Amino acid sequence: MPARAEVEGVAFIEFTVDEAETSALSDRLRALGFRHVGHHKSKRVDVFRQGNINLVVNTDPDGFAGVSYALHGQSAYAMGLWVDDAEAAVARAVALGAERFEQALTPGEIKMPAIRGVGGGILYFLDRGSVLARIWESEFDPIDDDTDLRPVGLTGIDHVAQTMKYEELLTWLLFYTAILKAHKTPMVDIIDPAGVVRSQVVENEPGTLRITLNGAENRNTLAGHFIAETFGSGIQHLAFSTDDIFATAVALSKNGFATLMISPNYYDDLEARFGLEPTFTDRLKAHNILYDRDDYGEYFQLYSPTYGEGFFFEIVQRSGYRGYGAANAIFRIAALRRHLRPIGVPKL
Repeated sequence: MPARAEVEGVAFIEFTVDEAETSALSDRLRALGFRHVGHHKSKRVDVFRQGNINLVVNTDPDGFAGVSYALHGQSAYAMGLWVDDAEAAVARAVALGAERFEQALTPGEIKMPAIRGVGGGILYFLDRGSVLARIWESEFDPIDDDTDLRPVGLTGIDHVAQTMKYEELLTWLLFYTAILKAHKTPMVDIIDPAGVVRSQVVENEPGTLRITLNGAENRNTLAGHFIAETFGSGIQHLAFSTDDIFATAVALSKNGFATLMISPNYYDDLEARFGLEPTFTDRLKAHNILYDRDDYGEYFQLYSPTYGEGFFFEIVQRSGYRGYGAANAIFRIAALRRHLRPIGVPKL
């Protein structure tokens, strides 16, 4: 059996949407500083890019993307990982009981090794030593995006957050750690006003892979609502990294991107807890930035509101810090819940 795969990083996250939702998602990504850089040669698939981040928007009604949309609605249904050997990674996964994923290819399309992942979504593998390294140039025609919006300084994907029922959590922890050269962190309880969500992280030593797995015990929590309303487990949020979160916040504002409003009480508590200077706290408050620190460094977080049934974006600045801002979760969740569609209220 091949050894566990070394992960270089996240190659892409793929969204499935219908034509009516494409414009709204595209505008949201542009406000986040992403440029439309490519259109697939034979499918209704587009690539948006900023730094090393590739976000794929799939509106093609055929194939698995269309099936996933019919079942879950708009969602981040697939993730691609750069690994040392894509075929070996799939061979190991299948030998351990994972389900290989394949679908018919269009002319000129490259076969990308893949398996079924969380919630029936897709986990793709790419490597630098095969034709997969040229997939963006081979399959996509370049697009000159002249939208008058600026990059906001996002450099990569810090972590991908997947939400599932609590009883599935151990299964998916084993799934990732058996296939990928990564380890799990201790379990952390995330306090939601409606209950507790159990959270564990799969990460590797270089920090090029971080997947937070959040197990919901009831449907009343933010995580539980997401599972219930999207009919299954899946990616609930993406966390992008930046080297200067204050500069990023200013650029987001100029792009018209609305950040999640954080309660002013949070900053009073923060100042007392860490003994922060009021001028620094005021600067955080002005941009709705959350703050934490540990023995290794500091951590800054900035959130979008929720979209649809609970999906959201996060932007972080990590300066040696090894955690994920668990102490801030209760404030973040309370703020996010204000944007959820109440249960029983139909979609517009």
